[in-house]
Amino acid sequence: MGLGFVLPFIVAILVLFIILKILALPVKIIIKLVINGLIGGFIIWLINLIGANFGFTITLNWITAVLVGIFGIPGAIVIAIIQMFV
Repeated sequence: MGLGFVLPFIVAILVLFIILKILALPVKIIIKLVINGLIGGFIIWLINLIGANFGFTITLNWITAVLVGIFGIPGAIVIAIIQMFV
């Protein structure tokens, strides 16, 4: 087996690796957003659990969950402030 036989396999593996690396980046971002959205939903649920004692609730839908998921605790605070005045 000469270099002319092994070289195309090495190049093909490198090209496949590069393509998979490029395609894996958006999947990581999507997975991160989904996980953050779930965490955001949990934070809103926790606020509703505690706020129910004071007559305060936040509507839990995909928009509020994603906003809290993206922005974290500051996003939950902003949504809570907006909910107080609306």
